[in-house]
Amino acid sequence: MKRTRLLLTLGLAAVLLTVAVGAKNPQVAERDCEYFSETGHWVCGEFLEFFNTRGGLQLFGYPLTEAFDDPTHDGLRVQYFQRTRMEWHPGNSPPHQVQLGLLVDELGYSFPPAQPAQVSAASGPLHRYFPETQHVVSYAFLDYYRENGGLDIFGYPRSEFMYEGGRIVQYFQRGRMEWHPENRVGPQMRLANLGEVYIEEFGLPGDYDEPVPPSGRPGESASGAYAPGEDGTSSDRVVTGLKVSASVRATVTGRKGTQTLYVYVSDQQQRSLEGIAVTATVRYPSRRQVLDLNATNESGFTKERFDILPTPPGKRVIIDVTATHGRLEATTQTFFLPWW
Repeated sequence: MKRTRLLLTLGLAAVLLTVAVGAKNPQVAERDCEYFSETGHWVCGEFLEFFNTRGGLQLFGYPLTEAFDDPTHDGLRVQYFQRTRMEWHPGNSPPHQVQLGLLVDELGYSFPPAQPAQVSAASGPLHRYFPETQHVVSYAFLDYYRENGGLDIFGYPRSEFMYEGGRIVQYFQRGRMEWHPENRVGPQMRLANLGEVYIEEFGLPGDYDEPVPPSGRPGESASGAYAPGEDGTSSDRVVTGLKVSASVRATVTGRKGTQTLYVYVSDQQQRSLEGIAVTATVRYPSRRQVLDLNATNESGFTKERFDILPTPPGKRVIIDVTATHGRLEATTQTFFLPWW
């Protein structure tokens, strides 16, 4: 009888201990996880549930880090995504335990309140005035706000809509909306990658942005490749995505002469990549040039000087650039305008 009671007591203690440990750190040893080979990171537990039920890739983008306890934010469990930072607040009641970071506030974006004329015009279903921050949200911005989670996802507005960087944008506490009317397929409203901006501005308290291999395949990602080492063999650096940017020496040129194309290639963590193959197609109104550039150098750059083919003045010449590394590929465009 005493032995039975002892076993029951030990069993109950083990159950309680398991529950207590799980409640203290819900992101550890989760079975409900998803691996994102595009950036080489896992999303687990409550963060994954929030991701899947509150907007997914469209609102949050890909994960940029693993989940970690952040000493710069009072030890909160956090995880950075391209467009946001998820935070675990265990003291909140469900379903408000996962919150999004106030990245716009932390980045210091500040704008004057709406003018009285703007406030007085803010009436009807196309406008909403927020007295908490003294700003108005209107038209497509208000529709997107209402349809995608409102205050929980975006917070209060921090600006009016404005023209910035060639786009009509509006700032909210947790993100920046950008209107893309040229998109005929898919959503015309997008969110800026403020998670990337924040990490670039403030950094991280550790190496939590280092890619993590999927379980069972250490040292390799599901769809990635290894960066070549100096001796041509594979190194221990995993490349799961390419980013390529391109520019030209002169945007406006003569109709004869030469032009120089510059290309930079980095990985999913924006680190320079050496030895990446790059090709380019120069598209004139009636003909094309194909350029085979040298592989990128140790700084991730390559360039190619080429002759400008005769073309009518004022006709834009488009350059399509492709970078390839194993099964990975990235493309971009730049242009120049022959004139005189």
